[in-house]
Amino acid sequence: MLPPNITSIKTSSDGVWQGDNPLNFAFPLLIIQTTLVLLTSHCLAVLIKPLRQPKVIAEILGGILLGPSALGRNKEYLHLVFPSWSTPILESLASVGLLFFLFLVGLELDLSSIRQNGKSAFKIALAGITLPFLFGAGVSLFLQKAVHGENKVGYGQFIIFMGVSLSITAFPVLARILADLKLLTTQVGQTAMAAAAFNDVVAWILLALAVSLAGKGSGAESHHQSSLISIWVLISGVAFVAFMLIVVRPIMDWVARQCSSDNVLVDDVYICLTLVGVMVSGFLTDLIGIHAIFGAFVFGLTIPKGGEFAVRLMKKIQDFVSGLLLPLYFASSGLKTDVAKIRGIEAWGLLVLVISMACAGKILGTFVMALLCMIPVRESLALGVLMNTKGLVELI
Repeated sequence: MLPPNITSIKTSSDGVWQGDNPLNFAFPLLIIQTTLVLLTSHCLAVLIKPLRQPKVIAEILGGILLGPSALGRNKEYLHLVFPSWSTPILESLASVGLLFFLFLVGLELDLSSIRQNGKSAFKIALAGITLPFLFGAGVSLFLQKAVHGENKVGYGQFIIFMGVSLSITAFPVLARILADLKLLTTQVGQTAMAAAAFNDVVAWILLALAVSLAGKGSGAESHHQSSLISIWVLISGVAFVAFMLIVVRPIMDWVARQCSSDNVLVDDVYICLTLVGVMVSGFLTDLIGIHAIFGAFVFGLTIPKGGEFAVRLMKKIQDFVSGLLLPLYFASSGLKTDVAKIRGIEAWGLLVLVISMACAGKILGTFVMALLCMIPVRESLALGVLMNTKGLVELI
């Protein structure tokens, strides 16, 4: 049977007896994809458990195994099980899982401890961006000459893009690793999350600047417009956080006080409104130009910690999100990665150079600044390694 026309994709089939192939329809294909991802990631998680690796590593490896790097080298399998038209559907479902996971991370983090670590976290984030950004600018000199086609890109745009790519900390991956290793409520974990939150906001603003520069030419007018866009993103982001903490937080305090085991019906209404709040917060930050996960994370911070309401939210969301939806997100990253595209000694040499500069800049910058903030050597090194967490999603 011929593959379906992308403009006429239907949700479900009429069944094999009617002559339909379920894999040509969105929902049955999504079921197969989800099943494959879950089985593969859980099998890999068992295999790498002796190495004490968090589950997120197994999920990313599972995506790489199922994608064009391994099994996807068979084009018939790739077009049958992971056709290009199904990618937005799979990623949308996975992104919902990521949105609620970051909400749960915000729900678990204590805002008062973030305030206590705020100054040091800000300094650590600044150092963790600045040094790898400078290293990225240096690497761009080699890449622009060595990589075919890079000389056609404006040098200013290329420096900013390379700097951001090397200096970013993968906020969702870091959150997942800290959650798996039970480090979210520790001093190191909370400092790392606060620094990563600062890092993420700055990185998305710089990335917006790089994209707008690349898309609108290199004239003086376009530079002025790009700068204005970045300023508006920053102001809007700060206004969003202020609104959430000043207006929404007291409302969520009141909602949490109303929560009791006596009136289950009312509690369900409040929980439903809270889930809607997660989605709306994600939409607002996406509207601003910052990733939707940031809005969900900040909304999670507004929920009072330790009460019955927070516990009930965790119970209702955690297993479904962590067990089913989240593996799809990290696997979808691997599904987009084709390791076979890296060919030849020169390409592998450039890869090693970029990875070395990214790791050295992030770890060294974070480690030195953490020591200057009077954090013990071992914890400073741990912070450097944690802040060096990279995600395939940001780079792709």
